[in-house]
Amino acid sequence: MPKIAPHDRSVNGPFDISEIGLLTPYLDFESIRIAPKPGLVVRADIDEVNNRVVAITLEEEGHRLQLQAFAASKVDGMWEPTLVAIESAITEQGGSAQRVEGLLGPEIKAGVPVVEDGVRLLRESRFIGVDGPRWFLRGVMSGPDLAHPPRYQALVELFRSVGVSRGETPLPPGDLLPLSIPVQQ
Repeated sequence: MPKIAPHDRSVNGPFDISEIGLLTPYLDFESIRIAPKPGLVVRADIDEVNNRVVAITLEEEGHRLQLQAFAASKVDGMWEPTLVAIESAITEQGGSAQRVEGLLGPEIKAGVPVVEDGVRLLRESRFIGVDGPRWFLRGVMSGPDLAHPPRYQALVELFRSVGVSRGETPLPPGDLLPLSIPVQQ
């Protein structure tokens, strides 16, 4: 599978750690680096069974962007097979999934089944992804105003500001890259 990424990825992100240079202004979650900005809430999502960080969620003005980075090969892309898997999983759960062309390339506009206050409903979400050098970064956007173009564009810009550190540990393609909570200095 070919890699899928914007033609300007190395200049406008999401960035490989080698493309960022000095990381002083970034919050370091090991494999994912976040550029802090006023009003941005950053949260580590923890799998309580294994007590490990499995995703980083950024929240801004009631909208969320959940980030996960995965190991990938130098040659093969992971976004295309991931798109197929996401579409299948959402429709099997009774949701809706439509592949659309977004600001970064192909993405999924989805209605994800959720239960809130005992009522089953579909929550609008967008799944975005970019194949980088030896890594794949996936984002899930959600929030009440997701269909509003300026809000969608702001979330994509937030996604593009992220830095990914593949690390030197050999991992098979598809493995979640390690995440950790930054230690306060």
